[in-house]
Amino acid sequence: MSLSEEMYLRYHGLIVPKETHSYESLEFAQGFKFEDDDVLAVTYPKSGTIWMQEILPLVLNGGDLTPIHTIPNWERVPWLEEKQLARVVAKLASPRALVSHLPYNFMPPSFCTSKAKVIYLMRNPKDIMVSSYYFHQMASFLEDPGTFDEFMDTFLEGKVLFGKWTDHVKSWRNSELGDRIMYITYEEMVQDLPAALRRISDFLGCNLTEEVIQKIAEHCSFKTMKNNNMSNFSLIPKVYLDHDKSPFLRKGIAGDWKTHFSSEQLARFTSVISKELEGESFPLPWSLD
Repeated sequence: MSLSEEMYLRYHGLIVPKETHSYESLEFAQGFKFEDDDVLAVTYPKSGTIWMQEILPLVLNGGDLTPIHTIPNWERVPWLEEKQLARVVAKLASPRALVSHLPYNFMPPSFCTSKAKVIYLMRNPKDIMVSSYYFHQMASFLEDPGTFDEFMDTFLEGKVLFGKWTDHVKSWRNSELGDRIMYITYEEMVQDLPAALRRISDFLGCNLTEEVIQKIAEHCSFKTMKNNNMSNFSLIPKVYLDHDKSPFLRKGIAGDWKTHFSSEQLARFTSVISKELEGESFPLPWSLD
């Protein structure tokens, strides 16, 4: 698949959509000054970014629901690399929460010298690919993905937004940030959200009560978010995101790949991913088979 120059731009080899990114926004990210109390959630696309945009403000402000009901998620927890950040950065209350899809080697210099904390959220790459396939169908600013089989090739070759999944994971798993980074999986959050929230709260030093943890879990459930106009992207005009083709918040489950992959596709996918992760010291929390 040749990448559309109308839709995408390349920034030092990284592919990003022009609708939400520009050279200026990527340069703005490089010059961004991280504060020591900033919190950054990093994901490869379709790994639970929107979920983190819901969770972080609630954990950081002790469960106050005002921001998630009054501010669209892309303004309340903006992407580091998107055009939106320059417009909203002055309005962000401290401690600031941001999200990013950038690999570790694209982090701005100030991130490395600050004490800002980062939560790296991983998801089973097979589910990422399925989610991404549907997202490409509904988002007018992304190329048509072709057939599921064709898109699998595109995904495995890394000819997708933000490059190869394996490169992204390796960059953050090998970042050596010590106690500044916490790793968590989408599957852990699906399985036991209150436990995941306790881990996040402890990591960020928020010491939330059990009552607040349960309240946040309730408001960050898939069902609640799907009905929250500030979180479900229904505010975005249909010309950009066509929810009739596929809802933005589609299923919010783990393991949906099982209804999409043939045995041949599974073997091909597993073979490529396993080979690219050969020799890595970090364990993957899910079996690739």
